[in-house]
Amino acid sequence: MDSNWVKVYSFSKMHLALIAKEVLADNDIESNILNKQDSSYVVIGDIEIYVQSEDFDKALEILKTIEN
Repeated sequence: MDSNWVKVYSFSKMHLALIAKEVLADNDIESNILNKQDSSYVVIGDIEIYVQSEDFDKALEILKTIEN
């Protein structure tokens, strides 16, 4: 990823990150998932969602809405 990508959210479960990626795509926001969980101990580490810096505010608002 280049420097225009910023972390907008992190999750502890992959299925939540995948849902978030789909919701962002439905709102025309490109995103990437970076899995930082330990392969042996999945309770250690997070799964992070990255978006382009210009989409950060809109993406954060959308993800906060679906979290609730």
